[in-house]
Amino acid sequence: MEESRETRIKRLSMRSMRRGIKEMDILLSGYATANLAAMDAEKMDLYDHLLRENDQDLYQWVTGQVPAPEGFRELIGEIARTYEK
Repeated sequence: MEESRETRIKRLSMRSMRRGIKEMDILLSGYATANLAAMDAEKMDLYDHLLRENDQDLYQWVTGQVPAPEGFRELIGEIARTYEK
């Protein structure tokens, strides 16, 4: 049974909020709230894949401490820009 778009958005939102470290809860839940509804299926696939990564790695990528892997660079940049002032 295929997951509906609405169910997928809810699942990805929940996975964005329920991370291993609070910093990633904050960063990813804010990004998800602002962007998931407008994402196409391909971008959702990429975001879903990103959410499987380790929180410590994600945090270093988003904060620019370590370069993100090529496949995630654009998405990581979008997440980081969500919090630029």
